[in-house]
Amino acid sequence: MKIINARIVDGTGRAPVPDGVVVTDEHGDLVHAGRAEDAPPTAPDIDVLDAAGRTVLPGFIDCHVHLGAENGRALSERFAMDDTVETFRTARRLRRTLDAGITTARDLGGLPAGFRVAVAEGLIEGPRLHTAIRVIGHTGGHADFTTPSGIDTSGGVGEIADNPYEVRKAVRRLLREGADVIKLCATGGMGSPHDQPEDEGLTEEEIRTVVDEVRRHGGRPVAAHAQGTAGILNAIRGGVTSIEHGYGLDAEARELAGERGVFVVPTLSTVFDGIDKATMAPYHYEKKTRWSGITKENISAAIAHGLRIAMGTDAAISPHGRNLRELLHLVSLGMSPADAIAAGTRVAAELLGLSERIGTLEPGKAADLVVCEGDPLADISVLADPAHIRCVVQQGVVRKNTLTRQTEPTDGTD
Repeated sequence: MKIINARIVDGTGRAPVPDGVVVTDEHGDLVHAGRAEDAPPTAPDIDVLDAAGRTVLPGFIDCHVHLGAENGRALSERFAMDDTVETFRTARRLRRTLDAGITTARDLGGLPAGFRVAVAEGLIEGPRLHTAIRVIGHTGGHADFTTPSGIDTSGGVGEIADNPYEVRKAVRRLLREGADVIKLCATGGMGSPHDQPEDEGLTEEEIRTVVDEVRRHGGRPVAAHAQGTAGILNAIRGGVTSIEHGYGLDAEARELAGERGVFVVPTLSTVFDGIDKATMAPYHYEKKTRWSGITKENISAAIAHGLRIAMGTDAAISPHGRNLRELLHLVSLGMSPADAIAAGTRVAAELLGLSERIGTLEPGKAADLVVCEGDPLADISVLADPAHIRCVVQQGVVRKNTLTRQTEPTDGTD
């Protein structure tokens, strides 16, 4: 495949290439992404997409989604849903997410590993997936949706553990089920009925136990749901890979996160786009409105501090298929458009441990890319509307295309 007449923003931080060319090989890997005059010769019958001056970027990565539910209320009421119907609804959400420009996604609770396999085998089309499967938390904490009558309304999203021994067993169960990432709750949360974001979740000792058990089994990222300040500090000291949300990321926490190279996935879409009284439980709505201003202040400071920020939307809590609005929110809090794009590509790939294959447009990497209207370096909002995502390519396969496809002309033709 060959894309011509493209403005190339390759995700590395290098200056954009005007009138560039992208070439992929038969394996779906990148051969060239740069100046037209440097492009290698291609076969006469190669498929050609004319970007007509539009922008080509790396495929985007959403590091925090919940594809197993349509919205926050559905996530906490999964026990009453028909599993067969929900499987098809999840497949539809995967398709919407891919069409929005997300070629890789990390699901942090509620999605079985079978969906990852189904995408990899081509049974359904969607983002390349990493999944946590379930979320480790303590009794009465953010991962516990049990009612007084004993019903787990989440249908098993939580993995409840109340001491280091139980935590270690919980990690082992999740690894047995194929988890790519382990998610734990270091604090209470917005959507859980029994606690507050300020409440601490797993103890620092228990968090260290999670990190140690993961290390003993080959290593994987450990993501910490962490909203209140005390729990954020416990998570960083406990050795987690990423802080998810980070709403209470104060000066001490920012300094410690910077020293230890911890990633922050701020999920700003839940603050800007995810507050809907009509679809939220009253306790959820109250907590979210109370914390929204604090969140914006602390994440803005985290951006200014230069922390390693990766894009994540918490889709389900925020709308599915509108993922790249997150970039608009990052820019609104002080990030440059180039850095926001990097947060959703290069930095996100580093967090997932996939930077050797995806995240930038460089020869030898997978041809995951999107073609969008306009110039997102001048106006990041062009990425926010899925209609502006004109083409999505995943490992060299065109998944979405509203551009003109043609065959490379042979010599002597017009």
